[in-house]
Amino acid sequence: MDLEKLHSLNAGLPLLALRAFVEVGRRGSIKAAAQALHVTSGAVSQQIRLLEDRTGVTLFTRAHQGLTLTEAGASVHPALSQAFTQIAQAVQWLEQTKARQTLTVSTVATFAASWLVPRLGRFNQRHPEIEVRVEATSALADMRQGRVDIALRHGLGVYPGLEVTLLMAPVLVPVARPGLVDSAGPLQSPADCLDHPLLHDGDRADWRLWFAAHGVAEDARAERGSAFEDDFLLIRAAEAGQGIALVPQEYASEEIAAGRLVQVLDKPWPARFAYYLVTQPQARERPAVKAFTDWVLDEAQAAP
Repeated sequence: MDLEKLHSLNAGLPLLALRAFVEVGRRGSIKAAAQALHVTSGAVSQQIRLLEDRTGVTLFTRAHQGLTLTEAGASVHPALSQAFTQIAQAVQWLEQTKARQTLTVSTVATFAASWLVPRLGRFNQRHPEIEVRVEATSALADMRQGRVDIALRHGLGVYPGLEVTLLMAPVLVPVARPGLVDSAGPLQSPADCLDHPLLHDGDRADWRLWFAAHGVAEDARAERGSAFEDDFLLIRAAEAGQGIALVPQEYASEEIAAGRLVQVLDKPWPARFAYYLVTQPQARERPAVKAFTDWVLDEAQAAP
């Protein structure tokens, strides 16, 4: 009769008492169960007594090594243990679902400020349920740590073990402060830039490649001048009249429109490096990652 009573446990039984029963049954100890539940041993003992009083069934017997489940207790312990495992899994799934609605996007500060952030409002309107956190840094994100969901990287697109999609290849144009080159007459050819101070990107590669693309012979003057790790700093130096800078057209568009910079030659050149969208394999199966990926590729295709 007692066993039948225990099998007919109903929803009126306190959840805390059932949880205490499951943990004591797993560990064979009131003290160990209390540590797992982050409560006192007295609280666990009280819950076990409450459960036994409510059911009229003895659930444990005291043995030399600790507490042992009675026949009645052992008959229901697996089902109750599985039920609490399922509850924990369901709660974890809810937490992960919430976490998946927050995206962390890593990219360089210049690209974030000049291209991504001004457009981000359109993504928010399309997907108000997704919160985007933009991490603007020149350091490469370690995608394997899972802290960054999407990286918009500037490079050659070689990222082993990751899923890579070309986003855009920026067009570089030579710009300077108005009046900087006019004193010597308008520039007629790419080689004329060598007569002025040149401002370089961090690895001093762009000017050399630009000159080569336009048929200018190697010249030591192409290596001279200050270098800047960030394109924003490069643009600021050009605005200050320190020399001619070779920068992505998109980045300097606001300064050119405002008259703070002028394009000194109509010689645009596709950069050797491009921007790529990088994710972990299978990450784009997540709805939030797929939504951002689809949106940013649409924006890149629509951009001039």
